Amino acid sequence: MKFFSPFVAAAVVLGLATGNGIAQKAPAAPGQIWQPQKKLKLNTRLPAAPMMGYAVSSQSAYTLAELIDLAEQHNPATRLAWQQAKARAAQLGIARSEWYPTLAALAVANTSRVRVLLNSAFYRQTYGSFSPELHAEYLVLDFGGRSGAIQAAKWNLLAANLSFNDTHRRIIFQVMSAYYRLLNAQGLLQAAEVSLRNAQAVEGDVQDRLNHGLATKPDLLEAQAATAQAEYDLQSATGEEQIAHGNLATVLELPPDTDFQVQPIGALELPAQLAGTVKAETQRALKQRPDLEALIAKVKSANAVIRQQRSSYFPTLNFSGNGGLDRQYGAQDQLVPGYASGETWDASLELKWTLFDGGRREHQVAEALAQKAAAQAQIDTLQDDIANQVWTAHTNVETALRQRQAAGALVTSAEQSYEATRDSYNYGVRNILDVIASQKALAQARAEDVTARAQLLLQTANLAFQTGDLIAASPGKTGP
Repeated sequence: MKFFSPFVAAAVVLGLATGNGIAQKAPAAPGQIWQPQKKLKLNTRLPAAPMMGYAVSSQSAYTLAELIDLAEQHNPATRLAWQQAKARAAQLGIARSEWYPTLAALAVANTSRVRVLLNSAFYRQTYGSFSPELHAEYLVLDFGGRSGAIQAAKWNLLAANLSFNDTHRRIIFQVMSAYYRLLNAQGLLQAAEVSLRNAQAVEGDVQDRLNHGLATKPDLLEAQAATAQAEYDLQSATGEEQIAHGNLATVLELPPDTDFQVQPIGALELPAQLAGTVKAETQRALKQRPDLEALIAKVKSANAVIRQQRSSYFPTLNFSGNGGLDRQYGAQDQLVPGYASGETWDASLELKWTLFDGGRREHQVAEALAQKAAAQAQIDTLQDDIANQVWTAHTNVETALRQRQAAGALVTSAEQSYEATRDSYNYGVRNILDVIASQKALAQARAEDVTARAQLLLQTANLAFQTGDLIAASPGKTGP
């Protein structure tokens, strides 16, 4: 059977290579959909994923803090980052275990039977032994190999914890962005509803004037066209609001059609001015951004790995020993069997110094140095990016503050112009086209006012995201 086993193995390999296994060929032509000649008998389907969603209230309006808490509890990204941090903590424990000896329990049983030649005759001898033992191994000296591995594991754990925090920073900003965009969509929907009511009121005025012979049919048609346009804009705003609601639900790990309410924009306090200078914000970002801190921890880990790899140039001193009992049995033809038992032990010290390994250690050190240089380059790049991101975010907040002030003044002016134009039309001084134009200007002003308020909130959140302020004061969590 052993003789044929190589041929069997060769036949299996040949069968896989010729297509009898799972080997596949490339598509035959670039313009045709690839179809396998034989269906693979592999279950490549993913396991059934749990249904997304959890219980939420459809009556109470969720605040931004409550929405963030829901996302942090249920978003899979936090669970992923949490498990990765726990894996790094386990790796630190593995590295620390190298400081302790290894103990193993052994039980060796052996029996043999032979024939020996004595005085021109063969005699059968039977021998058996049973030895329970304890085996100990300990690395006495390694010139920094273990300490380097432990330090690398510590810095990797710190980097994983900081990455965990950065995951929360990003999820918080995702929730805030989706929330403010929903508020913007809701505000535009409300503005569109008001615009439709205004258009319907103007149409009613024109119809009344036409009934009394004070308006013309073209005036009514213009008013009806304005009402139809307002209805179209309302339907568009309704769809945008539904999409924004679904986007926020998705960030919260809820089905897009989940029914829940959020705190309206009117209940939020808008920032009146920037709290600090761009220089102070940049310095704060460089000190507290978790993604930058994680890269710094990776550089520290690379330094520890370099020390660990360089320790391989020095000898290692190892201790090993065994201790236990040995019980033996022996028997020979025509003789009485014998039994014996006693303590056994041995101990040894091994000094090992690798003199030549084909350049492996040199390449390991070179790899560690390259990884350190790469991490340092990432730090330099990210620092430049952070400075630009904070500058852009700061400028956007300043712009949003000015736009908010201008939008408020624009709404006041447009409302006064609309009311004056409508009154003038009722007195016969202005025509219907002037009323429709002022109505459209008012609708546009209201939409810009809503967008300016939402944009101010969004840009303020973006500045806090870029500086790391979103998680600067967050309490520590014991879970994902």
